[in-house]
Amino acid sequence: MTPAQLFGRSMSFPPRVGPDGRIAWSEGGENVRESIQITLLTNLRERMRLPAFGGGLNTFLFEPNSPATRHLIEERIQSVLKLWEPRIVVESVLVEEDAKDRETVTATIHYKLVATQARERVSLSLTLQS
Repeated sequence: MTPAQLFGRSMSFPPRVGPDGRIAWSEGGENVRESIQITLLTNLRERMRLPAFGGGLNTFLFEPNSPATRHLIEERIQSVLKLWEPRIVVESVLVEEDAKDRETVTATIHYKLVATQARERVSLSLTLQS
């Protein structure tokens, strides 16, 4: 079975043009990583036909960069991925303050691909207000 058959195939994120001048596609583990980012960074009610989809992490934009806020972000990430990304099992989520910018946190998600049991991780940054 190919990675595309196991995990699917879709337009790459962010959208880009491939070397052949056509829209680039992603598949396999890369497709899962991109899907995680899309899911978490999509605002609630942003998709007209699927208003409950998304992580809505932008709601933390004006929250203080405190342990309580970081814990809420961790919980949100875990629940959203459990609901919207069946190709993975989240093993841990760690949200830490960025050492260089007190208004930014970095979320690191460690997960296991269900189909292959391979362990992966993805990180993303989120701006808060300190």
